[in-house]
Amino acid sequence: MSKSDQPVSFLQRRTVGERHVPRGPSTRAVRSRVYMAMAMFGLVYLAIGGRLVMLGFSEEAETASYISAQDSVAASRPDLLDRNGQILATDIKTASLYAEPRKIIDVDEALEGIASVLPELGTDAVRRRLASNAGFIWLKRELTPRQRTKLHDLGIPGIGFLEENSRFYPGGPTASHIVGSVNVDNKGISGMELAVDKAWLGELQDLGFASDRRPMEGVSLSVDLRVQHVVRDELAKALERYKAIAGVGIVLDVRTGEVIGMSSLPDFDPNDRAQALEKNRLNRATGGVFEMGSVFKAFTVAMALDSGKVTMDDSFDATRPLRVGRRTINDFHGKRRILSVAETFIYSSNIGTAKMMLAAGVDTQKAFMERIGLTTRTETDLPEVATPLLPPKWNELAAMTISFGHGISVTPMQTAVATAALVNGGRLIPPTFTPRSEAEANGLAQQVIDPRTSEIMRYLFRLNVLSGSGRRAEVPGYVVGGKTGTAEKIENGRYVSDKRRNSFLSAFPMDDPRYVVLVVLDEPKPEREGIGATAGLNTAPTTSAIIRRIAPTLGVLPKFGDKTETVSIAY
Repeated sequence: MSKSDQPVSFLQRRTVGERHVPRGPSTRAVRSRVYMAMAMFGLVYLAIGGRLVMLGFSEEAETASYISAQDSVAASRPDLLDRNGQILATDIKTASLYAEPRKIIDVDEALEGIASVLPELGTDAVRRRLASNAGFIWLKRELTPRQRTKLHDLGIPGIGFLEENSRFYPGGPTASHIVGSVNVDNKGISGMELAVDKAWLGELQDLGFASDRRPMEGVSLSVDLRVQHVVRDELAKALERYKAIAGVGIVLDVRTGEVIGMSSLPDFDPNDRAQALEKNRLNRATGGVFEMGSVFKAFTVAMALDSGKVTMDDSFDATRPLRVGRRTINDFHGKRRILSVAETFIYSSNIGTAKMMLAAGVDTQKAFMERIGLTTRTETDLPEVATPLLPPKWNELAAMTISFGHGISVTPMQTAVATAALVNGGRLIPPTFTPRSEAEANGLAQQVIDPRTSEIMRYLFRLNVLSGSGRRAEVPGYVVGGKTGTAEKIENGRYVSDKRRNSFLSAFPMDDPRYVVLVVLDEPKPEREGIGATAGLNTAPTTSAIIRRIAPTLGVLPKFGDKTETVSIAY
């Protein structure tokens, strides 16, 4: 066997020039590499998972803010209706603008686009909010349809709209001080809107039950929109005709205490909330207190007669002014003679009225004023109700000035409510802005005046329109009665003779009273040169115009009899 044919071992073949075959890695090395790869993949997946968790939490917070905003704008309110079902306030859908700053790509571009439609938002403060890390921010509530369309067409990332309920008042300012208004979150802030919230709606909203998903039945008010329009319209005409700075008109049902109409000018449009904050637009009918002047003589006469210390057969000497301490009580157009009770009333004698009060007594007067609700805050549905201002000491001098309407300040609504008791048989019924039946009113009524006294007061009211200062309040067919009042205003602690607050307090029909009508004008001027500016020349004809228009609407039938009507009463 040749050398070449001899067998060669594996190790020998590696040294004799055969092909080299490298040795493979060990099992331990392979395992290390596998573990390393697994660890790297684990770290990658852990990083991805952590990021997803972070994003998940971020989206949840953002969604929570959005959902919270959705819930707040979904809050709804019931319609407010007049006594005949006419809508006074209702919800409508409006769009509001919001931003999600985390989704905004270019803050400057977004701000420029928004400001091109809403210039008031083009500020540094808004820019900082857009550049924040917030999940949700409001930018503008209650957009107009045109604003929404323009913003939508810009297509700005991170900017969106939410539909929300917004309050709409179809009548604008017609019944503004009655219905009140709401804030941007649809919560009542004044008037019956606030009253409804306090009564029950606010609690439902807090619990999340007041939303579009649960439609609510409308809330009816006692006001008649037709009467309300007339009162406001005639009051506005009077302010223009007599150049007065303010006015009040009230129509009250004497049998139920329902407020059928109430206007205080200047008023406001509840669709424009900013107007309601202006100082001059306050509700003077229930939220303002004033010296009412000579209309208070009706209460003094009723007090004196009801006490039994004065009768219709009595008379009072009004020939000379009445001096008490440093004060002198005089008559505006004095007759300078002895006056009967009826003459004291229809000639509006301060002297005779003060002496009538003295005959009854100071304590009797104070007790009577308390009894008919003129010394305490009137309780009613409307939140805006002022408290009367009483004299610091109810002494004899204070009582004498109170007898003709000075030295005590009350709301016009208090005056109307007390007058209803004078003419309805002597029953004091608390006023209401919601419907009330006569049976319900009877359950609340308090007998504060003898029915006989009420009968005499109806006679005197009617006599004053036929023969006294209220002649311009007459409305043929409707048997109107009333009392004028002219009160000098106080400036710097002194009465000013050239600034007056005039009023006319009336009821109709006086043979069977249904409604009290009160008109007040603040600082009326003469209609033309050469005439005065007393209540008989401005508030009386304004009252006549209101009654002439509302009586047929309220179903009061006219009565036409002898034109030479006389008034008589067996006293």
